[in-house]
Amino acid sequence: MATRQIKTVGKTAPAARSNPIRKTAGKPKAAPAVLKLVTTKAANKEKTATSAPKPASMTGPLPPIVTLKHLAEWAGYNHGLPQKQAIEMLTGFVADIGRMLKKGSKIRIPNLGVLQVRIRPARPARKGRNPATGEEIRIKASKASKKVAFRVAKGLNEAI
Repeated sequence: MATRQIKTVGKTAPAARSNPIRKTAGKPKAAPAVLKLVTTKAANKEKTATSAPKPASMTGPLPPIVTLKHLAEWAGYNHGLPQKQAIEMLTGFVADIGRMLKKGSKIRIPNLGVLQVRIRPARPARKGRNPATGEEIRIKASKASKKVAFRVAKGLNEAI
């Protein structure tokens, strides 16, 4: 007679679960990210240095008035962007700043300063005196006005 073979399965202990939080608790995570950032910056520098010559405005003396086009040219060169794309980006940035100022927001740019709209309230008409003659004069009412104000950041002010 044929004998049956019965396969017995014994219980084994469950595999230890790995806890990623415990493993990485004592290890700093910044080192690989910093290394990757440094290598990509170096690669970008090599790419931009070999792919396009430096803009003329970067090689000679600075222009007396730096325009948006100059800024875009420099940003495009430093970050590996075409000049046209850099100009569009900066133009959009300026448009966004204008839109936010119209809504009444303050715009803080670190190491540069703060842009904000200052509102001067309307003043009613009043009487005043001419200091030279002592004659009484009428001063007209003034309308409310808005003015864009820029306050320089402390670091930039000290650097200049």
